[in-house]
Amino acid sequence: MLEVHNIQKTYQDKPLLRGVDFSVLQGETVGLLGPSGSGKSTLLRIIAGLEEAGSGAIFWGGKDIRDIPTYKRNFGLMFQDYALFPHRNVRENVAFGLKMQNLPSEEIETRVNQALAQVNLSSFGERKVTDLSGGEQQRVALARALAPRPKMLMLDEPLGALDRSLREQLIEELHELLHAIGIPAIYVTHDQDEAFAMADRLLLLHDGKIIQEGKPEDNYRNPASEWVAKFLGLSNLVKGTVENEEPFQVKTDMGEFQIEYNRQNLKQGAKVTLLLKPDSAILVKKVKKMNCLQGKVTDSLFRGSGYLVRLLLDHHIKLEFLLEKPYPKGETITLLIDTQKVLCLN
Repeated sequence: MLEVHNIQKTYQDKPLLRGVDFSVLQGETVGLLGPSGSGKSTLLRIIAGLEEAGSGAIFWGGKDIRDIPTYKRNFGLMFQDYALFPHRNVRENVAFGLKMQNLPSEEIETRVNQALAQVNLSSFGERKVTDLSGGEQQRVALARALAPRPKMLMLDEPLGALDRSLREQLIEELHELLHAIGIPAIYVTHDQDEAFAMADRLLLLHDGKIIQEGKPEDNYRNPASEWVAKFLGLSNLVKGTVENEEPFQVKTDMGEFQIEYNRQNLKQGAKVTLLLKPDSAILVKKVKKMNCLQGKVTDSLFRGSGYLVRLLLDHHIKLEFLLEKPYPKGETITLLIDTQKVLCLN
């Protein structure tokens, strides 16, 4: 439905967006994930028509919409601050955009009722928005975005102002609602857990470019670069040198590692970075020649399904792994790393 081609944008004479390309299919929720300042919100505003791109094109259903004003694009927008009118009640807030379209009063009432029902606020119509909780205000803002029956929904950090427990509850509700409605959506966030839960397909934005895209689980299991790994919280990164091409083996300061496959056809002597997945290790009694490491425990943190055990190795290397039980600080343990959970990132 939506096609974005080579969008470029400068801010204060510096490139903010540097050739962004992506598409959104009918009924698909695309997550746009990146750190603060990466250009996510600016890109959303350009698609909505609230800002102009320096260059590039935006198509909806195959038609160029760059010259179509915002109000005629019929894209629903929802922002972190909700932008509700404090002097209007819930029903009046939801109806505001419909009245601006000069729709008949009966049509407005029908659409408001439908939008409030979609977000489970049917009984809240006469309440003041200032009397609502943060989660309820978020639902009102969503109902207001849905009432005009938009062709696409765009959400910019919609849950950023909520506490963790409420955010987790609303993520689940919002995910179900978007799929029930069946319209395409773009969900902008800097929170990876939120993006993983919401998105059918995830786009990672860094330095003004989409540097990786795919299903959320694919992005996590196979990060395309060292930056992606770090951003997704995968910090077990180790420098090394390719020692053998077949089988693919890498020599590091903490030992030799064999990897399942050489996805980039790297040659002997190439400098590489290895990613050791946090769930890749099992405890062993003796050091083995390959895929084994030994380190002193510096901390053990409970993580629900296990313990995050932090290790200090030789050469000041710090790593952390998810293990079944905690270990005392200062204890030396030996771990064997699964060959299928070691990735070579370059």
